Order: sequence, then structure tokens, then C-alpha cells
Amino acid sequence: MDHHIPMRALPEEIQKMSPKEKVCNYCGVSYLILHEFKAMEEKVKAMEKEMTFYQGSIEREKRLQEELQSLSQDFEEFKIDNEPKAERIWDASMQLKKSRK
Repeated sequence: MDHHIPMRALPEEIQKMSPKEKVCNYCGVSYLILHEFKAMEEKVKAMEKEMTFYQGSIEREKRLQEELQSLSQDFEEFKIDNEPKAERIWDASMQLKKSRK
């Protein structure tokens, strides 16, 4: 698709005109269709960029949720594994205190 880049911006008085003043009363086609087309094209580009970002966000969110689930499971396993060890340490420290008396 060939892109036409205007040499100058539209005059300010035309930019300030209401949409009704820029449109043919008979057929409804804008007198400034090229300008409006370019503006819409820029909006589409911005929206495509935003969609790409959000698509990546969804994939990152899914991966992070899976990682969080895995880490939570590991934490629970370590907590369960740690309880008997903590009891042994506490028992050993109590025996050490008794033996020092």
C-alpha cells in the first residue's frame, strides 16, 4: 500500500471545522478523506501495538501463574519437611540447656 505523506498540515481553520462542514451534503463523503484516512491509519497502528503488548501480557501472566503455583507447592512441601527438623533442633537445644545446668 502506497502511503501519501502530506507536505504541510491542514490549515488551522480547516482543522477547526466541524465534521458536517467537511462532508459532502449529497453523498456524505468527506472532502478530507485522505487526511481522515491517515488519522485512522495511525489509530490502527497504535491499537495493533497495544494489542501486541496485551497479547504478550496474557502469555506472561499465564507463565507467572504457573510459576507461582509451582513455588507455592514447593513451599508447602518444604514446610512439611521442615517441621520434624525444627522439632529435633528444639529438642536438641533443650537437651543442651539441661546439660549446661
